[in-house]
Amino acid sequence: MVVRVLVVDDHPLYREGLVTAISTMPDKEVVGEAGDGAEAVRLAAELVPEVIVMDLHMPVLNGVDATRQVTAEHPEIAVLVLTMLENDESVFAAVRAGARGYLLKGADRAEIGRALDAVAHGEVVFSAAIASRVLSYFAAGRAGPEVSPFPELTDREREVLDLVARGLTNAAIARQLVVSDKTVRNHVSNVFAKLHVANRPEAITRARDAGLGQ
Repeated sequence: MVVRVLVVDDHPLYREGLVTAISTMPDKEVVGEAGDGAEAVRLAAELVPEVIVMDLHMPVLNGVDATRQVTAEHPEIAVLVLTMLENDESVFAAVRAGARGYLLKGADRAEIGRALDAVAHGEVVFSAAIASRVLSYFAAGRAGPEVSPFPELTDREREVLDLVARGLTNAAIARQLVVSDKTVRNHVSNVFAKLHVANRPEAITRARDAGLGQ
């Protein structure tokens, strides 16, 4: 069986190298590549690969949200995360979104190849460093930490976004958080940039879709 792969990463040079590496692997075929999460969702529907190799920190739509959309619409497609992010929030957010594998970008060609085969056959794969932490949570009788939406945001930025989604103005947020209007404006600007939204209504929509502002 030839495993058809879609490669998603916003860094062109890394993506090109990954495409080249996977293309030389036995029984692997790269059928497409994307530079952001939104393009990944579109190409997943168009190409229906067996596996999507997905970065997490990307413009337009991040990898966690893209994974959630792909696995909801195409449960037959396996998502293998390949990222620099190794914090617990990112790992568990990706898994809860439906990813079947999570590798760090230090993984070598052989590890990536084995992971592609594994997730294509319904298995779940973690890099060694990630696996030890995941197992420790289950060994402690927990299902992992509570994962906040939008792991790219700081706690304060997420708090500001929640208040924005509740309909508060910047001035009202400043009063509630006991900070200056300028500080709130800076936080809102950072949130817009990290979520790749153009205005307040778009930010509110993203926030409410993720369960904030309720």
